[in-house]
Amino acid sequence: MFRRRKSETSTSDTQGVDLAKSGGKGRPTPTRKEAEAAARARARVPRTRKEQMQAQRATRSESSQRVRQGMKDGDERYLLARDKGPVRRFIRDFVDVRFSFAEIVIPLMIVSLFVQALIIPLFLVLVVDLVVLRLRLRKQLRARFPDESLKGTSYYAITRAMQMKFMRMPKPKMKIGQALPEHYR
Repeated sequence: MFRRRKSETSTSDTQGVDLAKSGGKGRPTPTRKEAEAAARARARVPRTRKEQMQAQRATRSESSQRVRQGMKDGDERYLLARDKGPVRRFIRDFVDVRFSFAEIVIPLMIVSLFVQALIIPLFLVLVVDLVVLRLRLRKQLRARFPDESLKGTSYYAITRAMQMKFMRMPKPKMKIGQALPEHYR
């Protein structure tokens, strides 16, 4: 009454084998000796305070290096909150593909400290360039992201435009004059 029949056991055994083979972990199970050695290596505690500090410094350095590289590459996980999202990525690309007088004006203003007559014209060129940037950006944002809030986008674009290209973070992925992608989601 409670015994299994041969047909039931043979079908259940073959199904279990197929599942185990197809859903394997992709690597062999470590031997007991290897597992114990790995556990001892993880559990080994630095003996002195100096060793503890060196270990902490090394892990902190490795972590900050990974975060810094992720920010340079534009990886969403490592970006600051102000840089995250498709709207901000579009703004970065929009600013980066455009030739901006602000990149030239800032070094020229430093030089013009010695030649006072150049300061006001350079400042006017900078203001006009940033106003044009803002107007074109708002038009593009309304067309591409109609349901998104545009709060803070002008400030973000202007602060990025006023930085020299090699100093921008995240690093520019687009070259000047390059066509922008159609979708940013």
